[in-house]
Amino acid sequence: MVKLQTAFILGAGLGTRLRPLTLECPKPLLPVQGRPMICDVFDRCVDLGVERIIVNTHHCASKYEEAFPQKEWRGVPLFFKYEPILLETAGGLKNIEELILGETVFIYNGDVLSNFNLNPLIEKHQSTGVEVTLALRTREEPKQVGWDRKSERVRDIRSRLGIEGLEKTLFTGVYLVEKRFLNRLTSGKIESVIEVFLRMLQNHSERDQIQGVLVDDGSWMDLGTIADYERVKIAGLSV
Repeated sequence: MVKLQTAFILGAGLGTRLRPLTLECPKPLLPVQGRPMICDVFDRCVDLGVERIIVNTHHCASKYEEAFPQKEWRGVPLFFKYEPILLETAGGLKNIEELILGETVFIYNGDVLSNFNLNPLIEKHQSTGVEVTLALRTREEPKQVGWDRKSERVRDIRSRLGIEGLEKTLFTGVYLVEKRFLNRLTSGKIESVIEVFLRMLQNHSERDQIQGVLVDDGSWMDLGTIADYERVKIAGLSV
């Protein structure tokens, strides 16, 4: 099993679709079953043996340190990396480069709740040595990732490349990258990681391939709306 020394949790978003709940609280800190929803992500990271958890912050950034004043979770240190300007997913990843331990970074959206098995994702990433491996599902929407089941390669995202005949899947917001992936990113640049992925796919080279692993077991939910949040707050992932 690959050594997952560093996990990066995306916690800097504005949570605009959950207002007014997020006016004075980052979305990942909204309570679900009696504790901040990000604690579920922390637990998943610790259970995988992660040695360092990094969370990027922006909106109501001080709330994170108020919620976790000891800056640790179950004995694993927490690092909060503040972004004065919201850098989006790629910029936020580049911004934590100096904090990364090891060569593999486990990345998880802080507003996602899931209980699917992560081992197939990690084992596949380790065995192939690719730069990027995405966790994909077919059971939920929106299905914006074009995936080739035979090769297990991502070929298109949001139909931007116009490639026909691909299986449509959902990108869970959970993925693994090798540290060399950060060489593709620019410090201080406000950019989505999706744009970086698309540039890789356009190159059509073996080095630039992106792998996708289907993880259709268990449950997954992006708490994007108040309706989603109210439902999960009551029932958790059993809904």
